Amino acid sequence: MKSKLTAVALAAVVVAGTAAAAVPASATPAKPRPARCHTADLKAGFATGDDAKPEMGQTKKQTQAYIWFTNQSKRTCTLSGFAGVDMIGAQKTDGTWSLARSSKKPGKLTLEHGATVDFSITLLPVAKSTAQKEKFVPAKFLVTPPNETQHFTLKWPFGGQILKQDGATHPATYLNPIGQ
Repeated sequence: MKSKLTAVALAAVVVAGTAAAAVPASATPAKPRPARCHTADLKAGFATGDDAKPEMGQTKKQTQAYIWFTNQSKRTCTLSGFAGVDMIGAQKTDGTWSLARSSKKPGKLTLEHGATVDFSITLLPVAKSTAQKEKFVPAKFLVTPPNETQHFTLKWPFGGQILKQDGATHPATYLNPIGQ
């Protein structure tokens, strides 16, 4: 009986020793999550390729303009949410128009060094013959990355004018989230 007990105890020590050996003493620590992108980490501009230009000459439907952010820092960073966009008008009556956000849900994007992401602005162009008080003529865009307070100042390169709805509850000109 004593030899059976010794065999069981020895087997328990062998199993326990095997289980302990399966977990390495120096496990690799998890990689830290990238921090969010700050304004100083980024460059910004309007996408001006032929397929990215808004159709400002037509007045029958909405069109899109695209603004990009490129990670110019040496580290990986993340962006999530909506940029802040204030349009400054060319007419004395335009003033500044802070664009409303769409109802789309934003995702979280990771940008490696040199990577670029964009977002769209949906616009409703109007004819030049539209009364001055009903149109907004864009001149500059103040673009603030999500969760930041410093902005980029971008000159509007496309011409045209937009139906002025800066006081509307559901305007036809609005922002989409980063990456959409």
